Amino acid sequence: MELHDDVRRLISAKASKISQYNGRQLREAILKSEGRVLMGQTYLKNPILFPECTSTELMFAFGADMVLLNGFDFSDPTTCQGMQGFDYQGLKALVGGRPVGIYLGCPGPHVDLEKDPTLRGMVCSEENLLKAKEWGVSFVILGGNPGSGTSIKDVVRWTKKCREICGEDMLIFAGKWEDGIVEKVLGDPLADYDAKEIILELIEAGADIIDFPAPGSRHGITVEIIRQLIEFTHRHGALAMSFLNSNVEAADRDTIRQVTLMMKQTGCDVHAIGDGGFGGGTWPENIYQMSVTLKGKAYTWAQMATPRR
Repeated sequence: MELHDDVRRLISAKASKISQYNGRQLREAILKSEGRVLMGQTYLKNPILFPECTSTELMFAFGADMVLLNGFDFSDPTTCQGMQGFDYQGLKALVGGRPVGIYLGCPGPHVDLEKDPTLRGMVCSEENLLKAKEWGVSFVILGGNPGSGTSIKDVVRWTKKCREICGEDMLIFAGKWEDGIVEKVLGDPLADYDAKEIILELIEAGADIIDFPAPGSRHGITVEIIRQLIEFTHRHGALAMSFLNSNVEAADRDTIRQVTLMMKQTGCDVHAIGDGGFGGGTWPENIYQMSVTLKGKAYTWAQMATPRR
């Protein structure tokens, strides 16, 4: 990957600079951060934590470098409680143009979206992907919410479609880190598919960043298993994300610190923390703890103090 002097590390660049990055530049900014990028996630359908303050703003204020919106309704974003009346562009403006992405569940061929308009507004579809491109969405993450029955092959298929529709500039995350009942997650030793073959398929389909579960937050997932798969991912030109979820994101700060250190040992480029908790996300102090564990107090405090510079 060719590096450019005008792209700064995401963990230290100011909002005014980051807001100008396209998808390729954002990917480079993540790479240059050397495994210290923190992504918060907020579920927009849950009751809000504070009026007049979105969970997206709160997460950036406590040290997140990126925020992922789950439960986003493309048909009418303002109806989501967590959007507090804003559309996508309005919410992104609130945080000075910092990276705000959207989670898209990947429906299987058997799913009839026409029968469920509510679902249609939140999943990966050609219509929603076109809107993501038109709105200038910072990044998209393709996966399957718990209970959705999404297969890893569905994710591969929609990754290819996403790249075709959104073009080369869109930053695409793809993988399987949750919903491991019917089909095991990526990195589970009990999976009936070859994880490395899937990684290659996702990269070939157009994924920039491959998503993995976090050791310590999902049963049966170890540092060594994920480290080997992330090393394989890096050797084939893609970046990697480790996702702390399974409601462990709502645990105590010491647990967050321990799991974050395990995630860092895997070699991942992005550390994501899920949306379990009240108000559509984890506690602000858990975002802060994860940020300090990843980046130290200097980077964390500087970002907290200059949110819109």
